[in-house]
Amino acid sequence: MVDKGDVADTSPGEAADRAGVVAAADAWAEAIVAHDAERISAFMAEGWAIVSETGVGAKREFLDLIASGELTHSAMERVGEPRVLLLDGVAIYTARVTNTAHYLGRRYDADEWTTDVFIRREGRWVCVHSHITPAAPEWVPEESPAP
Repeated sequence: MVDKGDVADTSPGEAADRAGVVAAADAWAEAIVAHDAERISAFMAEGWAIVSETGVGAKREFLDLIASGELTHSAMERVGEPRVLLLDGVAIYTARVTNTAHYLGRRYDADEWTTDVFIRREGRWVCVHSHITPAAPEWVPEESPAP
């Protein structure tokens, strides 16, 4: 089950903030596919970290991999509508994302749930923390044998 959040009763300001967070996340993904470490960095706070099944990674490590060409992405697409929860200058963004990464010459295709924590800083949304979880394959119930 995916909780998309109740956005029906939001104020115009909240709607604008949600749209701003989604726009920042989409632009960040575009910068990643463009392999532009400087543009990517602009969407990340200094203390940014990413958590995945392999552990915790830091901003500098990630950007160094991009800048060296050791890590590239040829695709990064949001699947469906994201969920954005606003909390006093903080936004929690959750979306399903598919991407194709290339690390040290090897291709990796991923289908993941991504949760990014953004803060508003100098009028912009920047990410302080990311967490990725592999998406489970679609579940199809087994047919019961006929009686």
